[in-house]
Amino acid sequence: QVHLVESGGGSVQPGGSLRLSCAASGLTNNYYCITWFRQAPGKEREGLANLYTRDDLVYYASSVKGRFTFSKDNAKNIWYLQMNNLKPEDTAMYYCALDSPPCQTGIRTLERRKTFQYSGQGTQVTVSS
Repeated sequence: QVHLVESGGGSVQPGGSLRLSCAASGLTNNYYCITWFRQAPGKEREGLANLYTRDDLVYYASSVKGRFTFSKDNAKNIWYLQMNNLKPEDTAMYYCALDSPPCQTGIRTLERRKTFQYSGQGTQVTVSS
């Protein structure tokens, strides 16, 4: 059973940075799709970044492109979301998620996909002055 645990959230001032981590366990396959998404109170889930481990091409939502960076430590099965130049509108609960193949990545998938095969419990990010 896949288990995902996010960490690294917190409170920062606008312009600050945070690095979120997602520790994955129970992985039995080398190929899967990973997504970072967030959800603010009263709002729909928003896909932020995704990749397919077969090619490791990362796709970003326009709202975070240039500010957020998705990376992986394959040896440790830990995924990271480096978030720079944070804005108040980035305040949300942040989640990592995994889908087994067949799965899709890309910007359109980020926009449309709202449910995932596995996701963690989330970590809260608050950006305020």
